[in-house]
Amino acid sequence: MRKLICSLGVVVLLAAFVTVGAVSATTQSGEVVTTLDDQVGVAVTIYNRNLALVKDKRHLTLAKGEVRLAFREVSAQMRPETALLVADGLAVVEQNFEFDLLTPEALLKKYVGHQIEVISRHPTTGVESRKSAKVLSFNNGVVLQFDDHIETGIPGRLSFSRLPESLRDRPTLTMLMESSESGVKEIELSYLTGGLQWQADYVAELNAADDAINLNGWVTLTNTSGASYQNARLQLVAGDVHQAPPERELVDGRREMMMKAMPAAARNMAQEEMFEYHLYTLGRPTTIADNQSKQVALLQASSISCKKEFLLKGSSYYYHRAYGEIDRKLKVGVFVEVENRKKNHLGLPLPKGVVRVYKEDSKGALQFVGEDRIDHTPENETIRLKLGDAFDLTAAKKQTSFKKIDGDGRYNYIYEAAFEVKLKNAKSEEVEIKIIEPIPGDWEVLTESHSHHKESSSTASWRIPVPAKGEATLVYRVRVKH
Repeated sequence: MRKLICSLGVVVLLAAFVTVGAVSATTQSGEVVTTLDDQVGVAVTIYNRNLALVKDKRHLTLAKGEVRLAFREVSAQMRPETALLVADGLAVVEQNFEFDLLTPEALLKKYVGHQIEVISRHPTTGVESRKSAKVLSFNNGVVLQFDDHIETGIPGRLSFSRLPESLRDRPTLTMLMESSESGVKEIELSYLTGGLQWQADYVAELNAADDAINLNGWVTLTNTSGASYQNARLQLVAGDVHQAPPERELVDGRREMMMKAMPAAARNMAQEEMFEYHLYTLGRPTTIADNQSKQVALLQASSISCKKEFLLKGSSYYYHRAYGEIDRKLKVGVFVEVENRKKNHLGLPLPKGVVRVYKEDSKGALQFVGEDRIDHTPENETIRLKLGDAFDLTAAKKQTSFKKIDGDGRYNYIYEAAFEVKLKNAKSEEVEIKIIEPIPGDWEVLTESHSHHKESSSTASWRIPVPAKGEATLVYRVRVKH
């Protein structure tokens, strides 16, 4: 009888042995084995949040009657309860997902309570000896029982008489089927799996005047599913696809997962509506290898108008009580806004992702100037990117007055507060800085040096021009009722 011989370090050799034994279409036990050699097509539909639909089509020659099929090289993160086999004249009676993979450790665990042989080599003569031993345990180490003693650890190479049927060198879906007739059949296995994800990544180049960008978009695919998909028909689903919640909430408080994305469009991707979602199909087959990140072109657009904005944002806490000086050196944020419209050379539904922005220096070399994450942005909406804080713009803010006007309870106070915001510009050109103040409660601006705009029920804003190498000051007084 042929034996398996290994040490805990010889993982590759052991895996190679098992692979050789599974090459034939039918094993000695009568199990029909199908591998990627039988595959005639594969389609992968990827959702965000770690979910994908795999449709694997293969040609097999099957006999009539009961058939035991081993469908090899499926995803290691398959959800077996979602597996669906479609074929004429075949009825699936039972199926099992076998993901207990063959490793020296797994092999030893299967041999607990059984006999193995330990092969040792004499350190001086080099003569090999064999001793029979029983595997007592494989928890945090190996415990072996010989005829006259017990040892821990592995004193040599280990020899195993056979390979346990439950161990597979690759994830395998086994099925017991009834075949109504013999012959060549086309079968398609569909299943949901984890380990496949996609996201959008964008690269933008600002022009010299900071008023236009060129934009390139990419889809980044990540495959950690434990399987490769050769020349796959790739589709991406954008939308909120609901999954049934578990019967009991998990201990760590995790909630049901929902795949979220928004449509993307490009010359090499076709877009269509499907149910309440958007489906995008790559116009050519692509290979998605296991443990690989892959980028596929999503879009290209040039001469997109944009607007740079300097923003100073306040806080609501200093409207409740006296503070005096709030901060001497506040940072002024730098933002870029882009209208996602066709008349602006864009007008595409953009999936969420990271936009990385570059700009040429005086010598024509591209330099990285900032990045920001965008949410799903449909057509005719505005993309707003924060790229950093301005080096040459600073601000100082202080509260110049604070007093209680009325109120005798916790929730009916009326206050009046006055503020001064001093803006400094070290640039050689004039800039405009937008100041946004979140004001709590019912509020009213009593006096101000510059006219404000009421952005919302809790937000006021001012746009202040600041001269080159100069400064400007905003002063205002507000009445706040809590």
